[in-house]
This record gives sequence, C-alpha cells and structure tokens, in this order.
Amino acid sequence: MYLEIKNISKTIKGNRVLDDISASMECGKIYGFRGQNGSGKTMLMRCICGLVIPDNGAIIVDGDELGKRISFPESLGALIENPGFIEHYSALDNMRAIASIKGIALENEMREILQEVGLDPDEKKSVKKYSLGMRQKLGIVIALMENPELIILDEKSVEKVKKIIKQRAEAGALIIVSCHDREILDQIADSIYYMEEGKIIRNEKK
Repeated sequence: MYLEIKNISKTIKGNRVLDDISASMECGKIYGFRGQNGSGKTMLMRCICGLVIPDNGAIIVDGDELGKRISFPESLGALIENPGFIEHYSALDNMRAIASIKGIALENEMREILQEVGLDPDEKKSVKKYSLGMRQKLGIVIALMENPELIILDEKSVEKVKKIIKQRAEAGALIIVSCHDREILDQIADSIYYMEEGKIIRNEKK
C-alpha cells in the first residue's frame, strides 16, 4: 500500500483545522503524529479514513483518490477517539459480529489477539462493564483483527500494543499512530510528523 496526501486543507466554522498538509507513506512502516490537542492530528486521520472530505487537495491510496473512485481505503482498520461496541455483548461476541460482515477473521485468530493484549476471550462479562482501559484495548483489537493493510490508531493505549503494532508493520501494513508520548513514538515509529495549528511543522525520519 502507498498513501499520498497532497496539499489538503480543511476549514470548519471559519477555523482552518488543516492547512496545506502533504505527506507520503508506504507499507511496512509506522508513522507517528505528535502535537497538542487541536493541532489537527485527529482531523487528518478522519480525512485519511474517508470520514471527512478536505476542502481542497487530494488523498490518494494505491493510485485511487478518496472521494472519486473510492470513498474509503479498501483495507482499513481504524480507532479514532472513542470506540463503539454492542454494549451487552462480550468482547469476543463483539468481534464475531464484526467478523461476520467480511468473513475474514477466524475464531482462533480472534482469541489469540485478545490474549495478546491481556483480555480473556472466554470472559462472559458484557463490554458495558469494562473499564476505560479494557475498552481501549478492545477497540485496538477490533481495528487490527482482519489484518488490514492500513491501520490508524488515535492516541488510545498504544503503549500496551507496541509489540503487535511492530509485528503488523513487519508483515507489511502501513501504520499511522497519533500519540502525545514522544518516548513511545521514538520506540515504534519510522518517521514522526509534528503538527501545530493544522500544519506539519517538521518530520523526523529514523
């Protein structure tokens, strides 16, 4: 997978939340985004997912521009802000419900990834009784579970799944991670973009 962001901007209620953003990203690498709240990280991720259309510029995934031939990246796993679940289902049943749509994830794979993040696949407790940390872990698991080619994780519990993220990159996924913690990004990212007031102010490559 190859992702190209070409001079995108977005203004909401008179506020320019993205200002002429450009970047190129390729499969097998982890890209970190760092900046204060309101710097534009989450809005950029929404645009890459196809959830928000930029006012100008283009986002191109493997040669196809979002909003033209495709509306969303075809192989995408994303967790942006708070994950949504079927609250009265267990963790595994939530995963089964999503897996039934595409029919990709196998039962043993779902169990394995739950165990990797420290969640018990045989736990019958409904998700509505989960702590915030457990919900965040499950959200990441669901984003990762069908081995998507593009993985986008916004802030949530990245430290707890560093090993899995690295493994997915080594297997060929393109991974975008937003995180306030410079140390964590230094540990996992091949390249770190710093954002401020809707702009990329610098890019540190390793």
